[in-house]
Amino acid sequence: MAIHKIKFFTGRSSRYLAEKIVAAYGTTLGDCECLEFSDGEFQPRYAESIRGCTVFIIQSTFPKSDNLMELLMMIDAARRASAYKVIAVIPYFGWARQDRKDRPRVPITSKLVANMLTAAGVDRVMTMDLHADQIQGFFEVPVDALYASGMFVPYIQSLGIEDLSIAAPDMGGAKRAGTYAKLLGTPIIISHKERAKANVVGSMTAIGDVEGRNVLIVDDMIDTAGTICMAANMLMERGAKSVRAAITHPVLSGKAYDRINESALTEVIVSDTIPLNPNADLHKFTVLSCADIFAEVIERVHNYKEISSIFFH
Repeated sequence: MAIHKIKFFTGRSSRYLAEKIVAAYGTTLGDCECLEFSDGEFQPRYAESIRGCTVFIIQSTFPKSDNLMELLMMIDAARRASAYKVIAVIPYFGWARQDRKDRPRVPITSKLVANMLTAAGVDRVMTMDLHADQIQGFFEVPVDALYASGMFVPYIQSLGIEDLSIAAPDMGGAKRAGTYAKLLGTPIIISHKERAKANVVGSMTAIGDVEGRNVLIVDDMIDTAGTICMAANMLMERGAKSVRAAITHPVLSGKAYDRINESALTEVIVSDTIPLNPNADLHKFTVLSCADIFAEVIERVHNYKEISSIFFH
């Protein structure tokens, strides 16, 4: 068993999820405060001793960028307060779409973020459904990349959907869709899209048997919802009986909520790595919590147990 005391803390924007994770683990959050200055600057502070402790900091880095900055500052503060280990639990790892130079003169921002976390002093990172698995290689510290399939697959099975097919919203999601299709024992459909420009899809078609199928679209994130709504409408036009979506990270920017509610989607299943807008119309949404998965992995990592056996991937 581990000999170092474990303590959990969270940034301001992820408290809703951190409280569920520590409850599933069987403890409570540590005391942390954040001083805010009138110009927007802020300063997090641990209000209790963490000397010699293994410190888990739970913070997703969804917009705005203050969430990333707060995480970096909390890591630095823990290091300076003589924590034994500092582990960043980042359910949603932002900037993951910028994982390569896809155009001239652009940054590889996910690599930059990995460098910043390492420079701040993190010893380990836990995250869920990275946009690209190779982002793990951007880090010089261990990365535990969790999979949302561990909560999505049992839920889908509980629905007892007949004539189920799994669909990828684009060619890049074919591997993920193939994994779900294998776990659920279903055929696969690939949507092929051509973008007019960033966040704007020009046209879309489907590869695979759609007629008479109940289709589940799987992806790692949903941002403007343009792609997934176009895919759902296209699949219904091609004879699908129903279209659902299982998306790990509900970024949902701009008019995403309206697009979903006006689309052919009957249900959108998401995790709670990012909170939904409580003022939006959420009648199509089903939220599954990732808290139990993170709590179990934290317990296994802290006590030097293997973790691969608990994943669906």
